[in-house]
Amino acid sequence: MSAPDRTKYVLILGGLSAFGPLAIDMYLPAFPEIAAELGTGASQVQLSLTACTLGLALGQLVAGPLSDTFGRRRPLLIGLVVFTLASLLCAFAPSAYALAGLRLVQGLGGAAGIVIARAVVRDLYSGIEMARFFSLLMLVNGLAPILAPLIGGQLLQVTSWRGVFLALGLIGAVLLVASAFGVRETLPAQNRRAGNLGDTLRTFRALLGDRAFIGCSLSSALAFAAMFAYISGSSFVLQDVYGMSPQLFSLVFGINSLGIILVGQLNARLVERAAPRRLLAIGLGCTALGGVAVAVSAAVDAGLAGLLPALFLVVSSIGMVSPNATALALSGHPETAGSASALLGVMQFSAGALAAPLVGSAGTGTALPMGLVMGGLSVAAVIVFAVLVRRGSTA
Repeated sequence: MSAPDRTKYVLILGGLSAFGPLAIDMYLPAFPEIAAELGTGASQVQLSLTACTLGLALGQLVAGPLSDTFGRRRPLLIGLVVFTLASLLCAFAPSAYALAGLRLVQGLGGAAGIVIARAVVRDLYSGIEMARFFSLLMLVNGLAPILAPLIGGQLLQVTSWRGVFLALGLIGAVLLVASAFGVRETLPAQNRRAGNLGDTLRTFRALLGDRAFIGCSLSSALAFAAMFAYISGSSFVLQDVYGMSPQLFSLVFGINSLGIILVGQLNARLVERAAPRRLLAIGLGCTALGGVAVAVSAAVDAGLAGLLPALFLVVSSIGMVSPNATALALSGHPETAGSASALLGVMQFSAGALAAPLVGSAGTGTALPMGLVMGGLSVAAVIVFAVLVRRGSTA
């Protein structure tokens, strides 16, 4: 692939991979306004966030296998059309429950972009080249959690929450056009699989029986869950417990997200010298070190001086965990890359969705619940990797 084509694919596939943080984070600053205008409570508005996350997870189970059967382009373009239309309709939602329903559909459409982007990379690359390309995607994908809430906040200066969803619809339309003209079909007809439900279930069963696939997918999902615990709890901890202003919190959040990008680019260079499995082990080790440090810092009340470096280590290590875990998980499944990508994505979103409530279950008056959840999940990720990947795997 030529350098211009490579750059084009990095931008388009990176944008598709960013659907998750864009759809989840971009409208967060508008929660109070949505509740006020629709005459409802915070829990009803938060239901729209849960619905979108559910759609992003379940949609991958549908779009991934479909892309193994019909090729990558058709399911991708259909998903982008669904995402775009659902985003536009969200802007006209008359109630919180209508918004939640439309957000579910929006998530289902956006899931196609996430899962098929990974499958396209698997179609085009293998081995070290695949890990390097996934690292490049982190350059684009890592900007999304930084820019999404900032863009949403700035849009609210000139428009209402409905304008935020119109902007999401515009982003979907741009990616639809870019994908239609810039992404070729990467799965030849002779490599596609039968499309009945039985074949799909057999494919999933085979993937779930692959020790290396489960080890890479589950360990990375647990590391992602540790980061989701940070995302769900850090606002309360840093602002309510440690007295940060919203502006300073946004700065810290942005610095941590920038760490993902920087480590992802470091990984792209290191993968030429070290095997992806070794780099994944290093990344998971850093996640665990940071997670335990967060827990210890909270337990001994070390203050921000102890907490902030630990949080940075957990978040930035995802830049090394994600590309290598994805490359290793998909490397042994070239003909079922869509299905494998779907299971990988479902594990990540499901683990994150389960981790978020754990942080708030013990209250938000201390950093200890967030620290214990992050520490426990990150250590569990290392254990899973050690048992399922490092032993008895040639990945």
